[in-house]
Amino acid sequence: MKTDDLINMLASGPDVRAPAPALPMRRIVMIISCGLLVSTAMMMAFLGIRPDLAEVTTLPAFWLKIAFVVALAWAGRIATARLSSPGARTGMLPVLIAAPVLLIWIVALISLMNAAPDDRAQLFWGSTWRVCSFLIAALSLPIFAAILKVMRGLAPTRLRLAGAAAGFAAGAAAAVVYCLHCPEIEAPFIGFWYLLGILIPAGIGALIGPRVLRW
Repeated sequence: MKTDDLINMLASGPDVRAPAPALPMRRIVMIISCGLLVSTAMMMAFLGIRPDLAEVTTLPAFWLKIAFVVALAWAGRIATARLSSPGARTGMLPVLIAAPVLLIWIVALISLMNAAPDDRAQLFWGSTWRVCSFLIAALSLPIFAAILKVMRGLAPTRLRLAGAAAGFAAGAAAAVVYCLHCPEIEAPFIGFWYLLGILIPAGIGALIGPRVLRW
């Protein structure tokens, strides 16, 4: 997109959608896939896959955890795509992000209410709360870098929001990878500590977006 075209498009109104600069889809997929592969390799090299993964996959709580982080990753993907195009509509993005969070919080609340009082603290804190969020944030870094590289080749205009979306999408994708290692499956734990791990790179993205994504 030429600068004059962009100026004319923005002047015509905020609801006008404009195509982002052409970036081959094959290249986008390759860059983000490389980030995801590096994140997975880091998880396997430094953390390892939980030894009882086959058994735990028979539990509904495990699939609820997977569904939660996959839904957030999908919402993050949509957010990064929308915020990479000038004038793209973003009004539904908060709903896409909030819906999975609200659902897991409802399940967490029900779980805590039905648990014995002595068991409630364990449901929330688990055994890995000290490291869970930071491991998700660390695993997100290769994916984060890949998404930022892709977005720099497009045309984001709301740079702080775009950076936050990139971090959010990377954090959620990293959380999917981390599920293969994490021993926690309880909704109260997932709804807080996983979400915190996703919000860490989102916050970093909001801070660095105006500098990294400037074009």
